Amino acid sequence: MQTHNLGYPRIGSRRELKKACEQYWSGKITSADLLTAGENIRKANWQFQKDSGIDLIPSNDFSFYDQVLDMSLMVGAIPERYHEVILQKGGNELDLYFAMARGYQQNGLDITAMEMTKWFDTNYHYIVPEFTKNQGFKLFSTKVIKEFSEAKQVGITTKPVLIGPVSYLLLGKEKEEGFERIDLIKNLLPVYLEILKKLDSLHVEYVQFDEPFLAMDLTEKEQNAFRYVYGEIKKAFPSLKIILANYFDCFGENLEIALSLPVHTLHLDLVRCPSQLDDILGSGKLKANVKLSLGVVDGRNIWKNDFQHSLSLINKAVEALGEDRVWIAPSCSLIHSPCDLSLEENTESLPVEVKQWLAFAKQKIEELVVLGKLAEKDRSEEILGILAQNQQAVGNRKTSSLIHNEDVKNRVASIALGDDQRKNGFSTRQSLQKTALKLPLFPTTTIGSFPQTSEVRSWRARFKKGDLTQEAYEKLLEEETRESILWQEEIGMDVLVHGEFERNDMVEYFGEQLDGFAFTKFGWVQSYGSRCVKPPIIYGDVHRPEPMTVRWSAFAQSLTDKPVKGMLTGPVTILQWSFVRNDQPRSQTCTQIALAIRDEVVDLEKAGIGVIQIDEPAIREGLPLRKADWQNYLEWAVRAFRLSASGVKDETQIHTHMCYSEFNDIIQNIADMDADVITIECSRSQMELLDAFAEFNYPNEIGPGVYDIHSPRVPSKAEMTQLMEKAKAVIPAANLWVNPDCGLKTRHWEETRKALIEMVAAAKELREAVSEPVS
Repeated sequence: MQTHNLGYPRIGSRRELKKACEQYWSGKITSADLLTAGENIRKANWQFQKDSGIDLIPSNDFSFYDQVLDMSLMVGAIPERYHEVILQKGGNELDLYFAMARGYQQNGLDITAMEMTKWFDTNYHYIVPEFTKNQGFKLFSTKVIKEFSEAKQVGITTKPVLIGPVSYLLLGKEKEEGFERIDLIKNLLPVYLEILKKLDSLHVEYVQFDEPFLAMDLTEKEQNAFRYVYGEIKKAFPSLKIILANYFDCFGENLEIALSLPVHTLHLDLVRCPSQLDDILGSGKLKANVKLSLGVVDGRNIWKNDFQHSLSLINKAVEALGEDRVWIAPSCSLIHSPCDLSLEENTESLPVEVKQWLAFAKQKIEELVVLGKLAEKDRSEEILGILAQNQQAVGNRKTSSLIHNEDVKNRVASIALGDDQRKNGFSTRQSLQKTALKLPLFPTTTIGSFPQTSEVRSWRARFKKGDLTQEAYEKLLEEETRESILWQEEIGMDVLVHGEFERNDMVEYFGEQLDGFAFTKFGWVQSYGSRCVKPPIIYGDVHRPEPMTVRWSAFAQSLTDKPVKGMLTGPVTILQWSFVRNDQPRSQTCTQIALAIRDEVVDLEKAGIGVIQIDEPAIREGLPLRKADWQNYLEWAVRAFRLSASGVKDETQIHTHMCYSEFNDIIQNIADMDADVITIECSRSQMELLDAFAEFNYPNEIGPGVYDIHSPRVPSKAEMTQLMEKAKAVIPAANLWVNPDCGLKTRHWEETRKALIEMVAAAKELREAVSEPVS
């Protein structure tokens, strides 16, 4: 019985990759230094998996930024605007790669980055491939070949991992009309075949093709593309062993297609969809020579595996197919898991009782090996001892008094009809808010956070270590907040923010002040590029013991006569961006969080805050992969947001923020959220995302982002004005705000100041261009 891993975290246990990339971008290390840092991480990952006893170890699961971007470079899907980077930089592949991801503003060039969006329903972001009608493909980067050879040189034979050609196309976007991207499959496949030929020449035995779109709704054309692709690969390389990996949900109506494909091994995510094992075993359509890879170890959450439950699935498959046709694996790549639980010390924020329930990527690899031995009837003293410890931890978690709070459960049960409704509709509220806030046309604001300099971060670190008293720490934060408020007033910003200098992360900050959450020191996962987040762990019932943000919002408001936004993270986003308990429905946990945020909204209003933003950037990413399952999720997610926002009077303006989302198919649900103002990412898509709001005739106010904060480039006033002119053509001017795409925490002050000054100037120009009063 083979054990294999689908992918391993590439950031390094202590975020070595993040540090190396950022040093390279700032010119502090050379490209050779960066490449060496990547090589060191890869070799350490391979060696650990080998030493642990994993049979098939992945290669090409490493990336300096994003695996989809890697694939675009590999197949030569490089948008024309980046070709000049190659000429300017003398063919430097690394700088071309980062230009596609982050934009490029040097050597006389000013090039925007490619779009970025969420990887299925995770909090990982990928760079969206761009396709034209006559798109050509050619082998450009040989990364997958180089990394297989690199592993071979240190004595490790790996299975290369590739994003499958069908999923790669479907992950992309048509940049012109008149074709569907799946139509490009015959153009793309020859490049894949060329890659496989090179791998075959190196005597590669297994290749893993990730095809997660097999968990999605597919058109007939897309289904046929799967048959075509894997039929052609089998014809060209009859002896190559293809592992076809689907994850994040069942095969569903695509099961018959998957079972018909000429592959060696079919991987199933049995964490997200355990029922599909029975579907496959009972179908009678699994080919006699095809093996099943059982994804029984959760690749997306941090809870310790229940060995007995996993063994029941493994034994069922073995009984039906025989041991030699059953492999075991994580449910998906472990890039969604933190690296190593052993780095965590027992602290107040991570109680020892909670820690015993957890497993990170390193521990999940170890669990996989133990499961393999248990499945093969290894009953050695060591293995039986591990099994006993595992079952003790699983049982302890079910009965722990840490988890349950009857007051919270009773409050959820007593929610009344109408608790999630504002007093009056938007038109009434809008009129009252205009009178109360006295804002100009095209009001300017930011999404919330300002740059967190190394100095600000050092204050927090010194405070946590006890080297800075609370009084001294708060005095420093007050001064930083005061400077940011005065600067916003100086440049003419209309609705100000306090800057969030006291916050470490938009979810972690709130979780630290809510009961039912635990925190790690090294539990980092990659969100995009060098951006890593440390998700809180929701282990128990959630409630708010005391106000969380009122002190800083009220202080900022005391410094100015202009409105200052209270800044909160919404219940769905706190849920989505945490590791969530799996012993009750997610909807119930989300409702508990919503009630905690509702209490904070009410307290902010009492403290004189008239504009309150409840960020929900994750509401779309929580959608189930299949549309048939959407409605149930959207009902409880939208209700949770409304519950959090509906405890205030009509004059209080509720904002929400969403980024990197496609809105067309859920626009009615976004309208149902009934936020007075929604701000969205629009700059990378050149306002394309606004079309959904225009076609729907969205009734509330909108701030389409005009400034891409995920890129270091500074947009000009003309560029931002042009974007807003596009917005004004489809949305009434009276309903438009001017703002960046997202928070500015990760940017530097120099570029932030320049960009926001240009943004305010753009808004003033827009106002001057409106010659007639706007109703």
